Amino acid sequence: MARARYKSLVDSFAADIRAGRLIPGTRLPTHRQLAAQERMSLVTGSRVYAELEAMGLVSGEAGRGTFVREISLPPGLGIDQQAVATDMLDLNFNYPTLASQSELLRAALRQLASSGDLDALLRYQPHAGRPHERAIVARHLSHRGLNLAAENILLVNGAQQGLAVTVMGLLQPGDVVAVDALTYPGFKILAESYHLELVAIPALSDGPDLAELERLCQRRQVRAVYCMPTLHNPLGWVMSEPQRHRLVALAREHGLLIIEDAAYAYLAEKPPLPLASLAPESTVYISGFSKNVATGLRVGIVAAPEKWTPALERAIRATTWNTPAIMTAILCEWIEDGTVMRLEDEKRQDARLRQSIAREALSELNYIGHPDSYFLWLPLPEEVRADRIAAALLKERISLSTAEPFATSVHVPHALRLALGSLPLPTLREALTTVKRVIQLHCYL
Repeated sequence: MARARYKSLVDSFAADIRAGRLIPGTRLPTHRQLAAQERMSLVTGSRVYAELEAMGLVSGEAGRGTFVREISLPPGLGIDQQAVATDMLDLNFNYPTLASQSELLRAALRQLASSGDLDALLRYQPHAGRPHERAIVARHLSHRGLNLAAENILLVNGAQQGLAVTVMGLLQPGDVVAVDALTYPGFKILAESYHLELVAIPALSDGPDLAELERLCQRRQVRAVYCMPTLHNPLGWVMSEPQRHRLVALAREHGLLIIEDAAYAYLAEKPPLPLASLAPESTVYISGFSKNVATGLRVGIVAAPEKWTPALERAIRATTWNTPAIMTAILCEWIEDGTVMRLEDEKRQDARLRQSIAREALSELNYIGHPDSYFLWLPLPEEVRADRIAAALLKERISLSTAEPFATSVHVPHALRLALGSLPLPTLREALTTVKRVIQLHCYL
């Protein structure tokens, strides 16, 4: 009978939420109050809310209570690009493109068609990439402070595959990986798929709380740390040189594998040396050419000690066998003739311009962002719920991400992550002005 009452109560709450009788943002009774009202045990009352949370209908927030969620949001908002309608103004994903890039591709394809051994491009390639192209990429990374040989470089199908082959090749199911409390959603998905245990490291204003990481390593057998020291996504920090040395020291003391994600590192001018330069024996450096060149050019980089390259090559073989040689040929030609460096410089200038537009459009709101980045983090006032803001903005044809896809801690902050790199500049200004208006309106509801 108790089980029937428990299920009946879950169904009743679910029906009221789906019918709109309990509107998004409604604070539900505490676990203890619910148990008293329904004359059930506290454990059973807690199970009611746990099942509703598993159904995506409510969210429990430490110190605040249990709230009805906004269920009109598309599934996977902030992760699944296909959830966003084509007529939306996209503040969710960054695919920065310059006007000149289409002509660059046309010229590159003509040059490729008129020279070289085209038959070779149609064959299987070495799993880690052709040796001369690995050497070209190694020379390119020297501009970021990395002194690497071609043997340290593996070419992959974008930085996301670089993360995947690193997880497949070097980690085991059940391994504990330390990550920032707010981190790249793609790594969260990988961790779930490969059954890694992610443990959140709190964020300070300029980087992860390394004292907390040290305490974690003393309590648990941590296998790896995943981090973005240069232009963190979504918080935009650039870790200082002393912080990097301290992180490296912790990694050496506790035998940690460092996974350094440098997808946005090209935007930061004169940052400190990469972790892979400070600790080359224990760091896998991952980057790509989606943000600095084009998202459709699926070429990524994994730079690793030679002791790990056989395992990484096996992971490449097991997934895509090799990166298409047509793509790597175009990319390497652009590295050699200076096109990549020029595009990076132009996109740094573009990102600064977009940040200046954001400063004007979001005046009076407190947000966090690096002046050279293509995104910013917008914490919301205490009384404003992120899911309601996201739902209201969808009605205005604006898509953005809440904090949920980025959060690895139990407590998910009410905040928004805004990608600035995809919309035309006038449209970006218009969209950000609407974001500010909707947030301010909800402050007074």
